Amino acid sequence: MYLRETRRRNKDGSVVAYLQLAHNERHPVTGSPVAKVIHNFGRADRVDRQALARLVASISRFLDPAQAVAAAAAGVVEVLDSRRLGGAWLLDRVWDRLQIGDAVIRVAEGRRLDGEATERVIFALVAQRALEPASKLAATRWVAERVFIERCPGFSEDAAYAAMDFLLGALEDIASEIFWSVAHLLNLDVDIVFVDTTSTYWELEVAAELGETADRDGGDDDELPAEEGERRFGHSKDHRNDLPQVVIAMAVTRDGIPVRCWAFPGNTADPQGQRRSRRMEPAPARLGG
Repeated sequence: MYLRETRRRNKDGSVVAYLQLAHNERHPVTGSPVAKVIHNFGRADRVDRQALARLVASISRFLDPAQAVAAAAAGVVEVLDSRRLGGAWLLDRVWDRLQIGDAVIRVAEGRRLDGEATERVIFALVAQRALEPASKLAATRWVAERVFIERCPGFSEDAAYAAMDFLLGALEDIASEIFWSVAHLLNLDVDIVFVDTTSTYWELEVAAELGETADRDGGDDDELPAEEGERRFGHSKDHRNDLPQVVIAMAVTRDGIPVRCWAFPGNTADPQGQRRSRRMEPAPARLGG
């Protein structure tokens, strides 16, 4: 069964085309294939294109996607590349909705960087950590080979480290930009922001300073990651005083919407952590414990 086009020449020399749904049958005498018209769609220049589209969609329901693509193509379809889209696309929409990208670009351009390129690398690293956590080197391969991220065909490992260096150095400015953007976007009441603290622990029995000593004794002079440097013994709200921990402070609006968080050494007392959080909170928020 197929859609065929027939033409007729009028007396004035004009040519009119007609569309027909037909299929071939063998002539009972000659045995030659003969087209049998099942339905006439009328003149090709006046045909209901939406009706044809509905017919195609109705037929495609009974085909898998690969068959549907192959049927619509004039010849064999060769897949040159295939990328994942859904998760990264959704995160990118949230990223835009919260105006995080705009904040990164504004701060980056103030530091004489390519704001758009830097923002795309930072987003790609965030998306990778959210969807398939791995190293920065793995992130370069992930973006180049496995996922589609708008306006980011790929980047080098050096570009990833440069973007992270910028992010750490400009974190206060970027956080302030995002804070006020989100407060306006969500109509948050930030006249009063409450700070509360909690703790979380590691499943190991040495604090950071002991780990550093062990590393030096073993001849390793590499600096420990910052999160390990915060690891201290303290009052555990999880009732695990035998394990080192960090103290986490969370700032929320009076409606309970989180707006910022901090991590402090595990031996930081609650009042001290709350005072340090207040000093770091963007003015003019008044903080209460």
